[in-house]
Amino acid sequence: MSLLNIIQFLLNWNRFRRNGKMNLRRLRQRKKRMEISVETAINRLKQFGYAVKDTDDAALNWAVQKASSYICNECNVEKIPDGLIYVGVDMAVGEFLQMKKTFASDDLDGFDLSGAVKQLQEGDTNVTFAIGEGASTDEQRLSEFINYLLSYGTPQFSCFRRVRW
Repeated sequence: MSLLNIIQFLLNWNRFRRNGKMNLRRLRQRKKRMEISVETAINRLKQFGYAVKDTDDAALNWAVQKASSYICNECNVEKIPDGLIYVGVDMAVGEFLQMKKTFASDDLDGFDLSGAVKQLQEGDTNVTFAIGEGASTDEQRLSEFINYLLSYGTPQFSCFRRVRW
């Protein structure tokens, strides 16, 4: 290898190294970290048909903080990993609905849990609803739904868990 080739290699290497660092900086600046927020919890509650009131802000904020703290403690991390954001939102919503069910159950009248589809047939269009099926009341269905929201995604914690020393 001649001296000229070595100098060209070093010049190209320095350019590559500088450009690589610049690109990493740009990527880090562009990528916004998602977090569990009250707004995402409100949007999730709207998907379920719950109309959020102005008086719900404090309870929603507390539920979001509790879900965030729970996930961080379970995974032993400072910030919630991106893969667990939606799990945290569902946990916060479940925590909020549990509080509403316990302390202000009249506010949950907007939830219609009685019309779950039992059977759906395409030929000649036959839809059967599970109304009055079994011994499940609306309150039991709401409890099952809340338990699902609170426990959804907990097996995913092991993917993000760090060892404590």
